[in-house]
Order: sequence, then structure tokens, then C-alpha cells
Amino acid sequence: MAATKAPCPVAAVQTFRPALARVLAKGCSTQDIQTLGVIYEVDEYFLYSSLARSARTFWLGLVVATDYKINFRPHPPLANSIQDLHTRNAERLFDLLRTNGGLYLKIGQAIAMQSAILPPAFQKMFSKMFDDAPQNPWKDAEKVILEDFGKTPEELFGVSFSGEPGKGVMERTARASASVAQVHWARLADGREVAVKIQKREIAQQVGWDLWTFKVVARIYTFLFDIPLYSLVPYISERLLLETDFVNEADNSERMAQLVAGESRLRGRVYIPKVYRELSSKRIMTAEWIEGVRLWDKETLTRPWQGRWRQGSPGCRGEPLDPPDHDTVAKVLRTNALEEHLKPTRDWWKGPSGKGGLGVSLKDTMQTMVDLFSAQMFLWGTCHADPHPGNIFIRRLPSGKPELVLIDHGLYVHMQPEFRHQYSLFWKSLMTFDNKTIGKIVQSWGINNPDVFASATLMRPYSGGDNSTSDGIKRTMSAKEQQERSYEMQQQMRKGIREILADEKKWPRELIFIGRNLRIVQGNNQFLGAPVNRIKIMGNWASRSLVDSPDLSYGEKLLNLGRHFLFKFVLFSSDVVFYTSKIAQFFGRKQNVEDDVEASMKKMAGDMGFELNHRVFEG
Repeated sequence: MAATKAPCPVAAVQTFRPALARVLAKGCSTQDIQTLGVIYEVDEYFLYSSLARSARTFWLGLVVATDYKINFRPHPPLANSIQDLHTRNAERLFDLLRTNGGLYLKIGQAIAMQSAILPPAFQKMFSKMFDDAPQNPWKDAEKVILEDFGKTPEELFGVSFSGEPGKGVMERTARASASVAQVHWARLADGREVAVKIQKREIAQQVGWDLWTFKVVARIYTFLFDIPLYSLVPYISERLLLETDFVNEADNSERMAQLVAGESRLRGRVYIPKVYRELSSKRIMTAEWIEGVRLWDKETLTRPWQGRWRQGSPGCRGEPLDPPDHDTVAKVLRTNALEEHLKPTRDWWKGPSGKGGLGVSLKDTMQTMVDLFSAQMFLWGTCHADPHPGNIFIRRLPSGKPELVLIDHGLYVHMQPEFRHQYSLFWKSLMTFDNKTIGKIVQSWGINNPDVFASATLMRPYSGGDNSTSDGIKRTMSAKEQQERSYEMQQQMRKGIREILADEKKWPRELIFIGRNLRIVQGNNQFLGAPVNRIKIMGNWASRSLVDSPDLSYGEKLLNLGRHFLFKFVLFSSDVVFYTSKIAQFFGRKQNVEDDVEASMKKMAGDMGFELNHRVFEG
């Protein structure tokens, strides 16, 4: 018997999504309502809205693709300008990523770190992708612990939420929350102070759907816009998936701690927090709690030290942290509130006025950072791909020197020895304008435009090539009107991407995240006032790694040693440029050397078809 039509009871479907309620309000069968209701309930409560998020993504992808197909031309028929076209689609994509949350935020952050080569409208919108994500309620975090260990938080960590003597304590309000996980502070009964990183419960269900949707949309866009994006998607998806596996993060963290401990040039300057494996799983990672100053707090890093002479800041070198006051903790816990704050502030080093700081040198801080990431890239082939300021703490050693603490080891790139040697030689060749070697290496990587790739690697215009790309663009655009010029510049940008990704089979996927590391470190140096000659330091590590690498023969090492000494002499010219800039700064010039690099990059980028805006990395 056919289902009868009836006016849709809108009040009864207010628990449905507003869009669904509007559709049903037009009149629908009882059977339709029941079917849609079941689908909604299954998606909402068992799949954590994975179907709805995928459908939302496919729909928006279709809208954006259609909009660009119709309007991306010198005089758009349905937009005032190409800039307006970019603005409305940037807003659409940003809203989608924020609404879907979870891994979509992680994808959005990956876009944001590369967004300096996107149109300004996208740069402006995606600069907001670094805001904290909302935290899940404690009951959800508790369920993840119970599912992974079969124990309650009290049983697993030996803590009490009522102030029971002899037990540890734990905060149920997260100290930090990101797209995939949130971090809770705890002090165990044995005195260890830990950061408990708990994956958000919905991620396990959503990740498969999200990555599948990402792959499908990338394939469609590759077909529609003739840009070879899809070939990169499997590698990017694999990296993103590994970020949700905290066993992988623990492995990376312990491996990096071993490498740092074995390198005399970094030992004592860099600290990697301990991981407690017995309290960790695929979705939970328990590691040493770190007290320190975030890299972005430049004022606190440089203000005068108010602690005692030859005393370090709390926790430096892994020293035990002073315990919280038991009476204060018990008083807070007696309120039985979830919004408890039990961790001591430990800000005695700021002095009575609270205006003190670590009193460390920004030059020493940045030198340590560039040394660390250069060693990862050129010597070890194990590279942290997310070194933004939020993942770097600075502590003060008793000597007054800075100690850099690196956290969040989920996103790493592992380079094969042959590729690592090639990349080191490529960097060394950039410093000496060895265009023959540069061309040979990038050709083996399937890249048809050495100039553009060299500039992208150095994060400054490469002046040793033939400049054929930028010269050709300038000749064809000099007399164009503004709208046509903007259109053709962006067409050239697309051509440039195709040239860099010319041979998809040869192109090393590791370059995606290595480039991300380079760009973030350059931004960190710029933010701190460019206290070090970043390019020279990296060039020196690249050359020296060809001597120190354990997988080269003694003959190769000896030959490379002679070349390294010659290379050191060549680097003197880099110092001349750097110190000239520093002298100018001393006499009142506001721009630092990284600002000069940025200005040059912007000019070159404008000539080559796109606009750079490095302010997107300040957050």
C-alpha cells in the first residue's frame, strides 16, 4: 500500500539539520521521514556525521568548481572581478573546513602553511586556521581511555578527583585543544608530571571517510583544472593518517631524542620530552609535561631574568617540577567542578612585579632552531614537518643559554639516503650558483623549471639562473589592462605548478613537507628579527652532512671534506650581505635581512604570476 502524503510536522524534525528540515517542510511521506530519520540517527550517533560531512564537501566542491569554470576569465560574467571570485570561494571553503572540523581542520592548516602562494583572499581567510579547536567534554575523553585500556582514568593514572591522600591529580579541563586531540595535565602519585594527549573520540570514525572524500575531490579538481594534484594525494593522506596514530608519534619522538643525544653539536641545547609507553596507546600519548615559553612570546623570552644566578627555569634539562600544594588542590576538588585548575603557575622567575623573563638571546635561540632542523634534513633524513611556534618551547639553562624543547612529533618526513644526499648537494649548489649540478638534480626529480624551484627552496629569489621564466612573463604582460594581467598572471602560476610537477612519477613527495618546514623556520627567524643568517647555516649543514653522513664511504667523505673547506670560503660572501643588513639595522633601519628576502620574493612572485603574503604565518 502506497504511503500517504501528509504535511510535514516541522516541530518533530527540529533535531534534524536545518537544511533537512526545510526540505521536509515542503511536504513529504511518512515513510520518507522515517527513512531519513534513521539515516540521520545512524550518521549522527554511529558515524559521527561522516556522511553529512562528506555530502557537504561534495556539494561545496561542485559549487566552487562550477563557479571557477564559469567565471575564471578576464571579465567574469557573474562576478565583478577575479578578486571577488577568489573572495567568495575562499569564504565558502573556510566555512566548510571549520564546520566539518576534525581532520578537515588539519587539511585546512596544511593549506594555510602553503597559502603564501594562493590569491590574497585565500591567504586572509586561511590565516585563521591556527585558532584553537573547541575541546570535547571530559566524558568523551574518559570513554577513549576506557576503550583503549579497559580502565578508568583513576585506575590507569592512579589519580583521584576527590583529593584522596596518596593519589595523583588530573585536570579534566584540557589545557590545549587542536583538531585531532586535546591535552590534559596530570601529576602522578610517583611525582611525574605528564601531558596526557587524548584523541577526540569521533576522529577514528571520521578519518576514513574524510580521506576518501579528500581523494575524490582532488581527483575531480585534477581533471577539471588540469593541475597534477591527485598524484600527491596518497602521500599527503598517508601523512595525515599517521598523525592520528599516537604510537607513530611516540616512535618519532623517541627516535628524535636518540638522534639529538648522539649529536654533540645539539646535545644540551635541544630537549625532546620523554614518552611513557605504559600509559600510551594508539589514541592516547602520555609524555613529560613541559614548562616553558612559547616561541611567539618574544617579550618574555628577552625580558631580564629575575631568578637566582646560575639557576635555570622550571623543568630545564628534565629536572623534577615542584609539586602542587595539597591543601589548595583538595579545596578545589571539593567543589567537584570540571573546570578545575590544579597545576601550579611556577612563574617565580618573573620576579615580584611579574615583569621578568627568561633573559635569553634570540640569536642563540634561532641558531639552535636552524641547527636542529638542518641536522634533521641533511644529516639524519628524519624531518619534523610542523615546527610552528606553538610546537616549540624555550627554557633557560643555568648557564643563561636557551634550551629548545620540540613537541608534537606526529608529522615527520623520512628521507632515503640517496635523496638526502641529493638534497644536500642541491642546497650546496644553490649557494655556489652551480647551475649545472642544480639542473641535473632537479631534472632527476622530474622538475622542468630549476629557477622557480631554487627560489622556492631558498625562500628568496635565486639569481644564479637564466631568469627565462620571469623575463618571458614580463614581455607578454607589460601592456595588458589590469583585469587581463591578473588573469594571465594566474594562468602563468598554474603553468609554473605544472612545470614543477612535470614528471609526477619522479617528483619526490618528501619535498611537500620539507618545503613546509623551510617556510615555517624562515617565518620564525623573520618574526624574531632575523638574528641569524639562516641560509648560511643551512648551507653549511648541507655541505658538512656530505662529510659526516654514516652511509658514505671513506673515500667519498674525504673528497667531500676538501670540497667543504672550499665551500666555507665561498660562504663568506653570504656573511657580507647579512652583516651589512645588521649594521643598517643598528643605525635605525627598520627592516631586517628576512624582510629584505620577503620583499624580493614578493617582487619576483609578482613578476611570475602570484602574490605572496607572509603575514599568514604570524599566528
